[in-house]
Amino acid sequence: MTDPAPDLLELRGVSKHFGSFRAVDEVGFTVRAGARHAVIGPNGAGKSTLFGLVSGTLAATAGSLLLDGRDVTRLPVHRRVGLGIAATFQHSSLFLPETVLENVLLAALRRAGAGAGAGVEAAAGAGLGGRRKAGARAAATARARTLLERVGLPTRHDVPAAELSHGERRQLEVAVALATEPRLLLLDEPAAGMSPAETERLTRLIAALPDDVTVLLIEHDLDMVFELADTVTVMHLGHHLTTGPPDEVRASAEVQSAYLGTTEVSS
Repeated sequence: MTDPAPDLLELRGVSKHFGSFRAVDEVGFTVRAGARHAVIGPNGAGKSTLFGLVSGTLAATAGSLLLDGRDVTRLPVHRRVGLGIAATFQHSSLFLPETVLENVLLAALRRAGAGAGAGVEAAAGAGLGGRRKAGARAAATARARTLLERVGLPTRHDVPAAELSHGERRQLEVAVALATEPRLLLLDEPAAGMSPAETERLTRLIAALPDDVTVLLIEHDLDMVFELADTVTVMHLGHHLTTGPPDEVRASAEVQSAYLGTTEVSS
């Protein structure tokens, strides 16, 4: 019998209050290493606030977050990225005037240590330092091309990101996130605004990610959730309602009542 995977992420009584409004209130659950873990719930459940707490774009009012046993509750976004947390958000954070390749290359260079301010011209320079930078750029370029092929954009390298379709921008955002070599990939409603064909393509992309990338997904598209996720957490009015396998969550009377107000959670 195979031992269960260890927990990569643990939330302990995590809360976020805005004055008297408790957007997230004492939420606690774990995410196993290698999991495809979805968080669902109706509008106002606190999902996006929870996403911000894990990614570091919001500071917790109370509670703690642990990544592989290390407390990251007070760490800023860039420190979390350095520890292996990457995120894509509902609103694009791409460099739209730059090409598809340059967007991924910048992330890969930063991960390689070329420096956050180095940009896509990080290889410029002379002497030994210049040769090292050139070598780093060559390696980062090769990695960027591999990632673009993985996410389904192998022929779009030289296209400005601004010219991509909505679905292609989502694919590019995943490539940019993967360029940071994440252990935990956070996806905030990645299928929002997508056509059925684009959603199907994105679902295949996420499903094909390597096992060493743990995925925490927030999504309203339940078809996508129940196809991808091996674990589902349900939130309701800022609280953690339940966590379990998809079939168990789908069959839960508590979930049906609180989440959909119906007698069946469809797939």
